[in-house]
Amino acid sequence: DVVGHGLHAAATMGRLRTAVHNFSTLDLPPDEILSHLDDLIARIDQDEGPGGPDGDGSGGGGASEGITGATCLYAIYDPVTRRCTMARAGHPPPALVRPDGSVEFLDLPAGPPLGLGGLPFETAELELPEGSHLVLYTDGLIEKRDRDIETGLEMLRGALAHPGRTPEDACTAVLDALLPDRPSDDIALIVARTRVLEPGLTADWEVPADPAQVAEVRAAVARKLTEWDLGDVAFTTELILSELITNAIRYATGPIRVRLLCDRSLICEVFDTSSTSPHLRYAGTTDEGGRGLFLVSQFADRWGTRYTAGGKVIWTEQALPLSKNGKPRA
Repeated sequence: DVVGHGLHAAATMGRLRTAVHNFSTLDLPPDEILSHLDDLIARIDQDEGPGGPDGDGSGGGGASEGITGATCLYAIYDPVTRRCTMARAGHPPPALVRPDGSVEFLDLPAGPPLGLGGLPFETAELELPEGSHLVLYTDGLIEKRDRDIETGLEMLRGALAHPGRTPEDACTAVLDALLPDRPSDDIALIVARTRVLEPGLTADWEVPADPAQVAEVRAAVARKLTEWDLGDVAFTTELILSELITNAIRYATGPIRVRLLCDRSLICEVFDTSSTSPHLRYAGTTDEGGRGLFLVSQFADRWGTRYTAGGKVIWTEQALPLSKNGKPRA
């Protein structure tokens, strides 16, 4: 949520939105995402303000008004573990509506608004019940000149405290209860319903640090894909996992784990205890190695690295083949 109105605020929102999309592809935790945004805003203000390389040197604002303030809430939800990791920078706290209709405003470390610089952001991790609603909103929803924030939050709580609603119905109820006739501020509202990936659609294996064991893991993966009726992608998946597991055995230490997730796409994950990120290389025609990750990138639709407290995860994503009736799988 960017402070202010008009063309400059809209342009700033567009720049920050693009930055968030780019930073999110790095699979960083929420507090690091906010730190990168904070640094970006500080650089924009420094470069475009008076005296900056893009300012006019007049001391009156330069070529740009500068970013006077922005708040952000960033959340990552894992539908396998039901864990949600969040961090906020001066943004209102999200509301959690449990399946029974009870409402809780999550107690997240507030953090400073973006652009102040130098102050840390903190994350909070919670386990959310299946079928809960996570409600995200901007302060324009709960603040009015003649109404304090606490009153607005209680009104929001009352509008949300009803079980069995769809996210669309919840949004309608909230806007009917809180949206003023003439809003003085922009309002954004998102209601996200949590779901959990069925246990039968996940599989994982511990892999001994022995290259001879890779063939056994490949065979187990092939059997699981056949069970999921995904035999059409078995060969490609085995090839991807062979490269990733072999690299983990060769370059990492400690336990190695493989996990498959079958959802809207097929996701392969290889966990190890190394914090070293792999880099894509383009091997020459006479090179004897260096093609493994390149092959992975060619066979997978997307791939990346996600860091954990104990190491990292290299993941790939593949599109699911069409079902037997020729339609996309649900």
